[in-house]
Amino acid sequence: MRTTSINASPLLHSPGFEAAADANSQETLTIGEVARLYGVTLRALRFYEQRGLLKPIRRGGARFYDDAQKVRLQMILKGKHLGFTLTEITDLLEAEQERGGKAGDFAMDDKMVLSQLRHLEGRRADIDQAITELRAVHQKLINNAA
Repeated sequence: MRTTSINASPLLHSPGFEAAADANSQETLTIGEVARLYGVTLRALRFYEQRGLLKPIRRGGARFYDDAQKVRLQMILKGKHLGFTLTEITDLLEAEQERGGKAGDFAMDDKMVLSQLRHLEGRRADIDQAITELRAVHQKLINNAA
């Protein structure tokens, strides 16, 4: 089976992630700093921790994120950007860890990529249909108001 790796770092060049490029230093960040840097909520970070996706360093009641956790968060956000569920992202992270891949990479095969493409194309069709219906309702509202 052919696989290819998708690196999470291109996400850093997407809108909203420019500042996160500087996050890959050797410093640990608090949960609030990570939330601001990556544009996520504290609740989301805690949820990712509950799901086992992130494992911040705990000191007292505080959470700190080292470079490994920042890379994992980048991968989670990249997976979400690509339309994967958190369960699928968990599987991708575990497979990459078992494979011993480079930090920040997802290993994906043809079947997975094609499946995700079909899924996203289906969602796009649903969204296009919803937009068409809402435009028709909006036009009716305008016509009735006139």
